[in-house]
Amino acid sequence: MTAKSNTRSTARLAAVQALFQHHMEKTPVPRLLKEFHDHRLGAEIEDAQYRPVEVDFFDDIVIGVSRNIGEIDQLIEEKLASDWSMGRLDKTMLQILRAGAFELMERDEVPTGTVISEYVDVAHAFFNKKDSGFVNGLLDAIAKQVRGEVKS
Repeated sequence: MTAKSNTRSTARLAAVQALFQHHMEKTPVPRLLKEFHDHRLGAEIEDAQYRPVEVDFFDDIVIGVSRNIGEIDQLIEEKLASDWSMGRLDKTMLQILRAGAFELMERDEVPTGTVISEYVDVAHAFFNKKDSGFVNGLLDAIAKQVRGEVKS
């Protein structure tokens, strides 16, 4: 894994955490970004150094999801089973799906397979294998719709 992909992996995880905070606490995005820049991204907490983060990539995901939330949520909802609703999704799971969908929609330079596997990895940090498989399947379905391709 290259240094750039490491910093992007960390940015994705941080973006999911920021989006969760935004969703739960309604923290305005500019204040949320400042808080993460000043106190979390690359910070040292309790003698543990967080991995470096590609800050611009983090910002792009957080801002992009917040700006396009209606379109993103519609895409996610269309891919859910008929007996599921957005309200049934775990709040962290929802942020993982939103961030992944945003990247698939707006970050064409990032390969589809990379986006999906990165968010499956983020899901592993919070959920079991079955839930990570759900992320894989849903993002794959979104990728087919927005990119017209199948992950490799």
